[in-house]
Amino acid sequence: MTGLIAALVEAWAELRIHKTRVLLALIGVALSVAALTTVVGLGNMSRAAMVQTQEQQGGRAATVTAEVFPASGEMDVPQVREALEGLVERYGVEHSSLRYQTSVPFQFPDGVSTTETMVVDRGYGTMRRVDLSLGHWFTPTDEQRLAPAIIVNEAFHQRLGLPDLQQNPAVQIVRERPITATVVGVVPNQWPEAPPQAMLLAAHYDAWALGGEALMPPAMEMWVPEEIAEPLAAAMSSDLAAQFGPGSAQVFRSDYAAFGDPFESIQLAVGGIAGLVLLLGAVGLLNISMVTVRYRVREVGIRRSFGATGGRIFFGVMLESVVATFVAGVIGVMLAVAVVKSPWVQELIAAGVSELPPFPLEAALIGLGAATLVGALAGLIPAVVAVRVKVIDAIRY
Repeated sequence: MTGLIAALVEAWAELRIHKTRVLLALIGVALSVAALTTVVGLGNMSRAAMVQTQEQQGGRAATVTAEVFPASGEMDVPQVREALEGLVERYGVEHSSLRYQTSVPFQFPDGVSTTETMVVDRGYGTMRRVDLSLGHWFTPTDEQRLAPAIIVNEAFHQRLGLPDLQQNPAVQIVRERPITATVVGVVPNQWPEAPPQAMLLAAHYDAWALGGEALMPPAMEMWVPEEIAEPLAAAMSSDLAAQFGPGSAQVFRSDYAAFGDPFESIQLAVGGIAGLVLLLGAVGLLNISMVTVRYRVREVGIRRSFGATGGRIFFGVMLESVVATFVAGVIGVMLAVAVVKSPWVQELIAAGVSELPPFPLEAALIGLGAATLVGALAGLIPAVVAVRVKVIDAIRY
């Protein structure tokens, strides 16, 4: 241990002596490591942003969706819902949500409008990463309300006159006896000119008998482990076929990874770019190291004449390169963190993402590891050259 510490101290002292010659090389290594770490960090951030976007559209991996289309063509919604909810109970699915498109008439300040409404369970928000611009997603407290709780889109909110959600704004559902609902959250419009839309808990939909015209058949979304998704879908499909007849139901994976990871090519491209950046930095450092050793031939000869062993010379020269590149790597990683965590960069790469991923630790470790490895490889050849120098020739040099 004492020998290692002494070698490190000696390597640092040599770097201070020859700092002018190695400064540009270290700047190059620091920039290379910064570029390498930034590429890996931005690649991971971009992938996380795309995954979140895909999860909002089709659910997390693996999301299994069950749908029923009765062969008779007549949709008995209560029967279908009972069958779908039975699947969740029989197969012990922990995360699930009904998804049922219907229409509900709401009383707006400018008149009554039949509004497209999605009936869901509370788990839908987690499974689909629902992003709210105002308010909150349905909570257990909302399920116990004596009035229906609804989440609306921005078009709905604007048509209501942009009420403050802190005041628990109310909107009437037009029935023979009007029902007062409370707006608890607002989600962004799905497209710029989207019409008013709403989401309603299935428990409230049933409790207040809000049944309207079905826009789409009921579906059940279930978030399950990926390794059991396929056999589970097959078993559920057989189960529903036994109840409604062959060909009347389909159970399938609806998440982005149903046919493999679509972002694998991005990871490979990021790895290729990072490897190229690292290679360029290594070549530059190797050139500088070779030049530095040629300038230090006389110094090596003098040290050998005073009893320095070949192993000490070899280890010292190589360790100088390792210490230098490690320090440069630390600086490069710090620069990369500053770039990746910059609000401007995050807005550009992950616009619209509700959960920004943290700076990936693996990117920092890859940067430091690459810097150390480059230093070891770049110092290996100069160290061999230094060891092979003959003492008498080195002193005459």
